[in-house]
Amino acid sequence: MRLVLGSLVCAAAYAVLFGLGDTATGRPVVRGGIFAVWALSLVVTWWATTGGFRWRRPVLAVILAATVVQLPGVLVPPRTSSDVYRYVWDGRVQLSGTSPYRYAPLDDRLAGLRDPVLFPGLGPNDRSGYLTEPLPSDRAELSRRAADDGRTRINRPRVPTIYPPVAQAWFAAVAAVTPWSLGTLGLQVGSALLAIGMAGVLAGWLRRRGGNPLCALWWAWCPTVFVEAGNGAHVDIVATALVLGAVAAGASTAGRRRMRWLAGLLLGLAASVKLTPLALAPALMPLRREGLRAALPAPVAAVVALAATYLPHALVAGSLVLGYLPGYLSEEGGARAGVLGFVLPASWLTPAIVLVLGVTAVGVMTRVGSRPDPAHAALVLFGVLLLTTTPTYPWYALPLVALAVLTHRLEWLAVAVAGHLAYEGAGGSLPPIGYAVAAVVVVWVSLSRAGRLPARLQRRRVSSGSSTAASPSRRTT
Repeated sequence: MRLVLGSLVCAAAYAVLFGLGDTATGRPVVRGGIFAVWALSLVVTWWATTGGFRWRRPVLAVILAATVVQLPGVLVPPRTSSDVYRYVWDGRVQLSGTSPYRYAPLDDRLAGLRDPVLFPGLGPNDRSGYLTEPLPSDRAELSRRAADDGRTRINRPRVPTIYPPVAQAWFAAVAAVTPWSLGTLGLQVGSALLAIGMAGVLAGWLRRRGGNPLCALWWAWCPTVFVEAGNGAHVDIVATALVLGAVAAGASTAGRRRMRWLAGLLLGLAASVKLTPLALAPALMPLRREGLRAALPAPVAAVVALAATYLPHALVAGSLVLGYLPGYLSEEGGARAGVLGFVLPASWLTPAIVLVLGVTAVGVMTRVGSRPDPAHAALVLFGVLLLTTTPTYPWYALPLVALAVLTHRLEWLAVAVAGHLAYEGAGGSLPPIGYAVAAVVVVWVSLSRAGRLPARLQRRRVSSGSSTAASPSRRTT
């Protein structure tokens, strides 16, 4: 009964949230709505996962619960961003036989692919007057080039796509079975199905490890998942599925060397969806126990797989194959590393990020050999990546949520909350403060679990009651 009621409560809350309008508008009621839903989902998930009732088929129950909460998002247009419109366009361009890296959406050479859904103000017989030009080196000019245009719902319509080849394959596959008139619905349904499938995979994985399969509800009912999968259809959901596959292969003890090659292959494919998963390679490198030779297969396979996916596009598009990636890196460079920015000058931020990530990677590689499951190492790597770079897009945290649920380190969900705080129109110092608070939560709970808090704080923790300290809902807020 708790599972049924929790599913209905979460779905109703999500429907109300989507009914408030687009989060990009910055309306206070919408900003407050997402955090109210976060609070509700944490309480309801804790309530549902700590009940005494046991389902005979818990994996199926989790899949059904995940399906219920994805439905409200699929039934309305995307609320968090316009990225999915670019996905639809890229898929359509590929099916026309053109590389998406060659031309910007407003380019008149692609006018025949326009429709009222993507181009409400520009028909196939109209002329935009724009032809794709090389990206400017000047940052101000780059910002002007990347500005939106009211004639289309596609963001940055004057620059080519940024998304890597495996992401493009996903766009094309969905576009092939989605009529133009349905717009973003095909990608929303596909993303929702991936999120639901991963809920089932996590439940089955937890069950095999002797855990509670219902704890997969921390993924299924997480606001980051239902907002950015079934509604936002962000491609990070595809990367998350591949990351889970890489972690599963890396944890396998059967044919270990072959499985490490497979793990690296899957990680390279994940990086060809979104480059950030490449930072997880050290989690698959057991230097401590087996040495360099055993550590090489995964990173080598990952780099080769990533390069191989780009090769066909490079043969067609040449130097244009990177699309808007150089421009995006320049565009975002001054808005990241918010937490480190509190204590370091701007000129030190990039070296500091590299240093923190490098130290974390070395620490992971020298410890992962004693741990048969690399999931926790991957969680730490990806979590530190987000805490140091402080992205303003909450969908970046989708792999983190999956890894946190898999390892039952739910304190890392605080980082996902910080991502929403950074995105929901809150300017100034508030977003980095959110990430700083998330870092404190993660460190505090991690030290508490390991029994490494100072003795005075340990006594206070014990006197407040062990049930409070062990509560998953406490650890995630």
